[in-house]
Amino acid sequence: MDFLELFNKPNLIAAHRGDRSRKPENTLGALVSSVGRCDFAEIDVQLTKDLVPVIVHDETLARTSDISKIRAFEDRAPWRVSDLTLQELEQLDFGSWFDGRYAPLLTLEKALIFAKEAQLFLNIEIKDSSHVFADKVVVERVIGLIQRTQTEHLVLLSSFCHSYLPLCKQYASGIPTAALQVHKHPNELIPYLQTLQADAYHPEEKIATPDIVARLRDAGFFVNVYTVNDPARQQELFSWGVNGVFTDCLTE
Repeated sequence: MDFLELFNKPNLIAAHRGDRSRKPENTLGALVSSVGRCDFAEIDVQLTKDLVPVIVHDETLARTSDISKIRAFEDRAPWRVSDLTLQELEQLDFGSWFDGRYAPLLTLEKALIFAKEAQLFLNIEIKDSSHVFADKVVVERVIGLIQRTQTEHLVLLSSFCHSYLPLCKQYASGIPTAALQVHKHPNELIPYLQTLQADAYHPEEKIATPDIVARLRDAGFFVNVYTVNDPARQQELFSWGVNGVFTDCLTE
């Protein structure tokens, strides 16, 4: 089964940054804990200074790592991921902020290898790094790893930076893509998504409506809504025809 076939199942649950209510977000532990508790997991990828795809949500590292406590990095604030090399990032602890336990950096390569072993579907959100790196560089680095690990069938690529999406199709036409959206829908939404060659649309919860969902589904797009932690609200969205919801709170 590939990711598009997964969408044939109803009421899909996506683990937002992994099982982040139990483990530090975007770590291997969060992915391991999500297995069996979700239909697919969502993780965030961006590039290091030396162009290695790593799994970190924020542009900077203060919230999710111990970098602010390490003297060697005190003059490197605001500690942007794109300003540090992989070797430097591997010195950081990405778990103690959550539960006091050490958790190493998760690279995209390690995440994909685990996903292949566990047969875990992954929604990889490509963070908007268009102000730092050329779009082509970002997309090539991410898709190159997916192809090398032979995990194309397990992956969906999404982004708020919509210019990445046609490039993804150019380099790997078989990998499904999704446009993330916040605040308001683009004008002429369906033609816009068709121009992007997107397979799915991922709106934030507050802009999802029954009419929008129905029109998207009728046009052949999959719809997954973020971030929905209330079970009753999840069921309401499913009743509209939403394919999946992203949640921070996975059940047993």
